Amino acid sequence: MTAASNATLYAAITFDGSEAHCIYKPVAGERPLRDFPHDTLGRREVAAYLVSVASGWDLVPPTVWREGPFGPGSVQLWIDTDDAQEMVDVVPLGGVAAGWLSVLNAQDGEGSDVVLVHRDDERLARMAVFDAVIDNADRKGGHVLVDRDGHLWGVDHGLSFNIEDKLRSVLWGWQGRRLPPDTHKVLVALAAQLRPSGQLAEDLSDLLAPAEVRRTRQRVDALVRAGRFPEPDLYGPIIPWPPF
Repeated sequence: MTAASNATLYAAITFDGSEAHCIYKPVAGERPLRDFPHDTLGRREVAAYLVSVASGWDLVPPTVWREGPFGPGSVQLWIDTDDAQEMVDVVPLGGVAAGWLSVLNAQDGEGSDVVLVHRDDERLARMAVFDAVIDNADRKGGHVLVDRDGHLWGVDHGLSFNIEDKLRSVLWGWQGRRLPPDTHKVLVALAAQLRPSGQLAEDLSDLLAPAEVRRTRQRVDALVRAGRFPEPDLYGPIIPWPPF
């Protein structure tokens, strides 16, 4: 995948006569970053999948750690998308349709006034909460996919689980609003699983540093106490660049 900043390989997998496609991200192809520990992005991809499973929201395609042809790395099931179902878009100023939420005003490459928007969709709202839990610093519009059965998926979670707060997303349309009623129960259950004796904490400890697991638990506890979607603190970037 030549547009990716790290080695991202479209691959085929087989097992017992069945075949599927996947995205393979070997550690050897990770570009060093100043704000994330080196050689850890693939493990964060797998950690995000484990949190998705624990939440019951099924937001991240199956993702595992494997020894591949270029060494160890993350392997994620490829999603065939329905490109007609856009969840994030840019529209002319004043053109926000019913069922969509504004994120911010901007100018396009030609200097025209536009608005970054996303759908007011309960599945997308769960994804925004999920991103707050894992502190996703890279929720681009292109990282939100809808498959041909209408299921919503999120991909590319390598820039997550930092000790410092780095939430960067195009899904700020609910900022400050009360969380959906069904979210509270899920967050309470996640907090319990992230306690030192919890299964999720144990599973994540094989992929993340102990301080990163503790910080994830603290973020979940904070969401439970607040009962609201997070708001940007404006002390740093609030959307990834580019946003798509």
